[in-house]
Amino acid sequence: MRKLVLAILIFTLQLFPLAALADPASWKQEGWSKTDFNKAKIDWREIMSGGPPKDGIPSIDTPVFKPMAEVKDLTAHEPVIGLEVGGDARAYPLRVLIWHEIVNDIVGGQPVTITYCPLCNSAVVYDRRMDGRVLDFGTTGKLRNSDLVMYDRQTESWWQQFTGEAIVGTYLGSALTLVPARLESFSEFRSRHPEGQVLVPNDPNMRQYGTNPYAGYDTAAAPFLYRGDMPEGIEPMARVVVVKADRTKPVIVTLEHVRKSGTLTVEGVRLSWRAGQASAVDAAEIANGRDVGTVEAVSDLPENRGAALPYDVTFAFVAHAFHPDVAIEGK
Repeated sequence: MRKLVLAILIFTLQLFPLAALADPASWKQEGWSKTDFNKAKIDWREIMSGGPPKDGIPSIDTPVFKPMAEVKDLTAHEPVIGLEVGGDARAYPLRVLIWHEIVNDIVGGQPVTITYCPLCNSAVVYDRRMDGRVLDFGTTGKLRNSDLVMYDRQTESWWQQFTGEAIVGTYLGSALTLVPARLESFSEFRSRHPEGQVLVPNDPNMRQYGTNPYAGYDTAAAPFLYRGDMPEGIEPMARVVVVKADRTKPVIVTLEHVRKSGTLTVEGVRLSWRAGQASAVDAAEIANGRDVGTVEAVSDLPENRGAALPYDVTFAFVAHAFHPDVAIEGK
């Protein structure tokens, strides 16, 4: 099964070579007439087609939730993005997000967008308020460094999912504000928030929820739909923890180093690891994914010791692509 799915991914890459060389003139013909392509900070050759068209991977704009007691299909170790704002706790299972990638929501009165890019295993939450307006995000169908390129429906500017930066359009130069969240097992979220809510599909029959369309990707030798430089001294698909606190440069540590240490502190960031979370992009059934564990990142600085920090658990090639000048600790 894994070889079959990986072969399909290779075929997809071969199928869209011309799309990888597209430019604004051709993109306007695809429905991007509103995007201001005169404002950009990237080389157009960095943009590749992921296959689906604009909104071909549909975001969830009217999310539906169930109380913890009513959720029966999630196993204890399945991965969820756990988010709590002002006492409002919600879990966003990757069994749903792997098919939709973006959820536009309001949590604790705060407009947020919950994002997940399967090819980067990047799970990041942003405040979706910008310049006094609330933005709604969708998928462009494009990738940059194998990472999801989002767009806002208000101006159709393009945004990088991994960094939250606007890379094309009206909002060029702007960056979304990170919201601390945790990629964790369902059992951990349930223990922390027994009264929390859990995202469920609007239509359970819309996708094969619970299955992984990228089976085998977790143990692939190299990333797909990526043509950038590879990091040195570490396998490109090795997991790393990227702590995106309020600093000029992130802290990047290999997951294996955190796992072996149990708890460690790097540059004022305290990281800990616990077993019990399945990888979403390993087995054909997400519940059967290998155990990659759960990371927690908090501040160890005197002024805010113990405060949760925004972080991501992604692949080494992703961290290197977006932060080539930042050393990866523990490799």
